[in-house]
Amino acid sequence: MAQSTDIVIVGGGIAGCALATVLARDGYEVVVLERQEHYRDKVRGEAIMPWGVAELRQLGLEEALLAAGGSYGTQLVLYDEVTAAADAEAAAAPLDQLLPGVPGALGVGHPEACQALAQAARVAGATVAQGVGDVTISTGNTQRVRYQLDGFEREVRCRLVVGADGRLSTVRRQLGIGLTQSTPRIMGGGMLVDGLDSWPSHRSSLGTEGDLHYLLFPRAGGRVRLYLLYAIEQKGRFKGPNRHKEFLDAYRFQCIPASEDIATANPAGPCAFYPMNDSWTDMPYAEGAVLIGDAAGWNDPIIGQGLSLAFRDARMVADILRSGSDWSAAAFAPYGEDRRERMRRLRLAAALTTDIKATFTPEGAARRKRWDEVWREYPLFSGLKLVPLLGPETAPAEAFEPYNLKRILALS
Repeated sequence: MAQSTDIVIVGGGIAGCALATVLARDGYEVVVLERQEHYRDKVRGEAIMPWGVAELRQLGLEEALLAAGGSYGTQLVLYDEVTAAADAEAAAAPLDQLLPGVPGALGVGHPEACQALAQAARVAGATVAQGVGDVTISTGNTQRVRYQLDGFEREVRCRLVVGADGRLSTVRRQLGIGLTQSTPRIMGGGMLVDGLDSWPSHRSSLGTEGDLHYLLFPRAGGRVRLYLLYAIEQKGRFKGPNRHKEFLDAYRFQCIPASEDIATANPAGPCAFYPMNDSWTDMPYAEGAVLIGDAAGWNDPIIGQGLSLAFRDARMVADILRSGSDWSAAAFAPYGEDRRERMRRLRLAAALTTDIKATFTPEGAARRKRWDEVWREYPLFSGLKLVPLLGPETAPAEAFEPYNLKRILALS
């Protein structure tokens, strides 16, 4: 069975379905090929930072995610062992006041978001096939994509193949595009819990105590996505049949008010951990193909940029395709340049966050305390501090220079 279309998107996750929806709304013929028959909880990112919400709104997809159970967080509190709880609350970041017209950081379940965007793509006119296997691409004057579905081998011819198939991207591998990866220093993972109605749904939190760095992102209805990060040398720390209980017990932090409520919440999903690192490529495109989302490289999840990056990628690629008939590799060069610098800046921001928030030593705690005291005093410090919330382009270029990073790391 064969057909022709304008664009084939391999991967029906956040980035792939976001792009498919936007293009299908503009009248392009789009086919999305997704491996999963049903979207499952795999402990992925679920917080869209304010700059990512701005991207989401430009794509016209905010309503779909709110209808899928998304809700806005308007406050970020840094409960931490070096800060009194009252002081942390007094210094809370007002997420609804950081960018004009952006009501905060949007929290939404990852599988629910994928399902909502897949449905939005279908409503817009895209063909979304799930349960697809064995995707093979060939590029040239005409791109061909072969895949298995319902026991049949099928072929689609198209003008462009978009690889949106995640970290282990088969499209990237078949194009021969390699990734550079940093060495993991931290293990990170999480679990969804429910029954946590006592936690304010508008309040996200992160901080460090002992040998753990935590991130907490609530959603409506008492559901909260909890994350824990720890040194890579302790790989396997939360493993085995009791890992859910051990994970929740670890949340009995003294720095978080009423942490006992968190520790006694109900597990509502898997508990899984992964090495945390960055990856990138200088050229996320080739003749007849372009990569978006994690397929093009990912940022260390410690600063929670995955969904925001996915929406930026989708918007930039959509803008290029809608701007004219030139879909050659050269047309995607501006996208590649933007992504290269964007990922470089976020890579430095993530490494700095690891140095400050996830260095589990007395020296690390002293640096963290000093950082909290002085970052507002220096524009280069504050610019770098706010990059995960406001976007990588908002800080001056000098903020990412080695001398500025050395100044920060010298704090004690």
